[in-house]
Amino acid sequence: MAEDEATAARARQQRQPLSWADIPRDLAVQVLRFLPAQVDRACFAAVCPQWRAAARNALLPAPLPLLALPDGAFYCLPYGKPFRFPRAGCAGYKTAACGRWLVFPHDDGCFLVDPFAGATVTLPALSRVRLRPPNAVASYVNVGIAGRNAHVSMFYPHATWMHIKTSDKMPINKLLLCSQNLVAAFIGSSLANAGRNSQILVCQPGASSWSVRAYDKCKLFEDMAFYRGKLYALAHDENLLVVNISQDPNTGDPQISQIGQVIKGDPTWSSVLITDDDDTSTTDKKKLYLVESCGVLLMVRRKVCCRVVGKTVVAGQNEFEVFKADLENSRWVNVTTLGVDQMVFLGRPCSKAVSASQYGMPNDQIFFLDDVMENNKEYSYEEETTSVSVYDMRSAEVSSPLPMAWKHEMISATWLFPWD
Repeated sequence: MAEDEATAARARQQRQPLSWADIPRDLAVQVLRFLPAQVDRACFAAVCPQWRAAARNALLPAPLPLLALPDGAFYCLPYGKPFRFPRAGCAGYKTAACGRWLVFPHDDGCFLVDPFAGATVTLPALSRVRLRPPNAVASYVNVGIAGRNAHVSMFYPHATWMHIKTSDKMPINKLLLCSQNLVAAFIGSSLANAGRNSQILVCQPGASSWSVRAYDKCKLFEDMAFYRGKLYALAHDENLLVVNISQDPNTGDPQISQIGQVIKGDPTWSSVLITDDDDTSTTDKKKLYLVESCGVLLMVRRKVCCRVVGKTVVAGQNEFEVFKADLENSRWVNVTTLGVDQMVFLGRPCSKAVSASQYGMPNDQIFFLDDVMENNKEYSYEEETTSVSVYDMRSAEVSSPLPMAWKHEMISATWLFPWD
């Protein structure tokens, strides 16, 4: 009799429909491996506690990066519909991002916000800068204007931090969270006579002030990278500089001890204005990026071919060249590949090379954005909206295969890398 009851119980159990929650853990992980998008993985984890546990404990390839817009909207490749994080505080970032962190400068401090985990890192306000030397002052010289009985005040002997720090508008053009004890940023100027000059500042998270070499010459810095334990900066003339870091003997905070040139750029590259027969002109605008790929430091030179209509410069086609930093021989070496199985997500605030095959995508592709900096608006656009474009290094063709699009007023969109 007991045996009959047990048999009947097993039969009833077999007749009960299985739940999706009952799928084996290893099978759930296999499904997750086919979901490279962060949004899809989040939806998977939201189905039930069992799937959430599988997603939490699974060893998965890094998800595709997200795009963050200053209004708080996010795009998740390859989808064209924006979304927002449920927690507040993602809107209003200013031109800078670092890995998974959005940068929010305020009068009382600068804050890094991780929209994925809700974590925050506090940095000093840009108004709190420790000068080296502490008694540094700005120097000027009066220069006469030819043919006029007038003088103009000029920076002397060159533009320094002491000159550009008086600007009311000091955008963070680049910020790097190099380690737990080192943050580096270059800060620009909106002063008309300072041009696009900027200077490098360093601090550590939680510190009360930044540190700057007050008399160092400001440069047209394009990008920065932390490579093999050293900080490198790239100037507009393609000179690669190494920024040596030491510790303040009194506070233990990081400070710049010296900046030295390790690669001299190509002096032959220049933007040339060409006038056609129909009185329209063309010119090229150059953008430079630093990115590490397969243990090699790369400089990506992006040429924006522009059309000059009256006083308006209109952006057109993009072309790319990639160079490897040969630090032993102090030179840039032109290369035709990004590295074995590599593709690059390129952006003014944040760039990164990742494995292409883990997403089932071809290698040697450069994903890039329209990323004119806030204090460096060099040209305008014919179309009202912008999106992600892809440059194929093998065919030298540019395509825009992704459906996402946003207004050019959100031009400081940035890549975010959830795993970084």
